[in-house]
Amino acid sequence: MTNANGQPQDLPAPPLMIHGQYVKDFSFENPNPLAVFGGEPNDKQPQIAIDIQVNAEPVGEKTFEVVLNITANAKRDDQQFFLTEISYAGLVSIGDVPDEHVGPLLMIHCPALLFPFARHLIADATRNGGFPPLMLDPVDFARLYEDQQKRTVN
Repeated sequence: MTNANGQPQDLPAPPLMIHGQYVKDFSFENPNPLAVFGGEPNDKQPQIAIDIQVNAEPVGEKTFEVVLNITANAKRDDQQFFLTEISYAGLVSIGDVPDEHVGPLLMIHCPALLFPFARHLIADATRNGGFPPLMLDPVDFARLYEDQQKRTVN
């Protein structure tokens, strides 16, 4: 881009730049497949507990590793169906933004960008484990951030 005089114009750094994303840790456990698939038919659906956490750690000046941790635990009564855990991360840089915007960028916008990829991996793992693919609902990361802020204040 050039200015009115035809000189190159310095563009401001974007507020958020994702340099890369990656799986840090991923597991899928199917501890008792013979009991789940070979047992008596049961129409009762398993209960699936989902836990989602977000962490951000500085790794350089204005550069952070944002980690989205998701756990999905499926049980019916005392019978474990599956347990899957993923830590999906992104290496991000924050541009020239006011300090009060850094937290929301790291804890709301980054995980919202990472979530679809982690969701896809979980769906594939549960399907490959012999279950219907677990399609996680969209997550309100703004509410998670607000809840985390309230816990740290109290």
